[in-house]
Amino acid sequence: MVPRLKTDWLLFSTILVMVGFGIVMVYSASSVVAELNPRIKDSLHYASRQLIWAAVSFIVLMFFKKLDYRALQSPAWAFGSVGIVLVLQILVSILDSKTHRWFRLEGVGTLQPSEFAKPALLIFLAWFVTLKQDTINSKRTMLAVCLPLAVLAATVGFGDLGTAIVLIVPAAIVFYVAGLQRKFVTAAIVAGLLFSAAFIVSKPYRLARIVGFFDPQYKVVSMVDHEGRIRKYLNQSVTTRDPNYQAYQSKIALGSGAVTGMGLMQGKQKLFYLPEAFTDFIYAVIGEELGFFGCAAVLAGFMIILWRGLQVCWLAPDDFGRYLALGVTSSIVIQAMINISVVLDMGPTKGIPLPMISAGGSSLMSTLMCLGMLLSVSEHSD
Repeated sequence: MVPRLKTDWLLFSTILVMVGFGIVMVYSASSVVAELNPRIKDSLHYASRQLIWAAVSFIVLMFFKKLDYRALQSPAWAFGSVGIVLVLQILVSILDSKTHRWFRLEGVGTLQPSEFAKPALLIFLAWFVTLKQDTINSKRTMLAVCLPLAVLAATVGFGDLGTAIVLIVPAAIVFYVAGLQRKFVTAAIVAGLLFSAAFIVSKPYRLARIVGFFDPQYKVVSMVDHEGRIRKYLNQSVTTRDPNYQAYQSKIALGSGAVTGMGLMQGKQKLFYLPEAFTDFIYAVIGEELGFFGCAAVLAGFMIILWRGLQVCWLAPDDFGRYLALGVTSSIVIQAMINISVVLDMGPTKGIPLPMISAGGSSLMSTLMCLGMLLSVSEHSD
């Protein structure tokens, strides 16, 4: 007789509550903007799309939840998933010549392949580290894993540097826990910094955000750029003229909300003041409308995921499950912390969605896919 698996109801309930809360906040943050948009004229436009994506994503979550995670421990899943993402990334780079990010899908919005690089990479990492754990510190092993990682990060980072960073950090954590020597960790950090610097410099709006955060008055830039070439390069894009604008409006929203907030649907900054109010900066809308308590509740949700995820990692019956749980947990929590730090103006502005809360079907499906795998590991643990 097959034993009945036990669901982690605290983790499962937290996921459902956060997804539901996200749909409510997407409606609150986007309803007026959508209704006043002459091409849309429907206050439910973005919220209804998020609801549809949530329903499909929940089916995906249940699929991976019911699937024995050990079935993922195979070259077919490890290389197949990464290969599919690479093909999609190449296609989107060709078809979306402007941003290199999205497939436009009539009626359902956009599909962002880079989001699916997260679960694909986590499966590959768990499989590879488990297979090569005894020889993880050999140069041959490191070369074998660095090549596909570099190709994946480069193809993703070409259009979406923020997602590439979210990919690299959990990978570093998994390798560190697996026992990677300090010299390789240092080399990986240096390579990651050089990789990030190259992609930042390659596009003026990226560099403008970094300069705008660390040197808003251009004092340091003026000291090294006497001919003004750097500032001329930064001003090539209209979006870089005021790189601190979003952060400024975000702080106004958070300050207006104070402790208890202005009330659901009562926020003002979302009314054409705060760009991306229902996507990357939705945490600011939460702060304005629900105050400190609303922000704290969202943080509590991610802390529950961190707590239960680390517990699953600790209790996992095998190395593959342990590394898979660690990768999923670190990926989601790190992405959330990066998003929140940007909203709080603790880091340069970057387009990274808040998992399960921000509008975005690809991000939601990718996140629930990862959490489905985490729940699978949990259910097969003692």
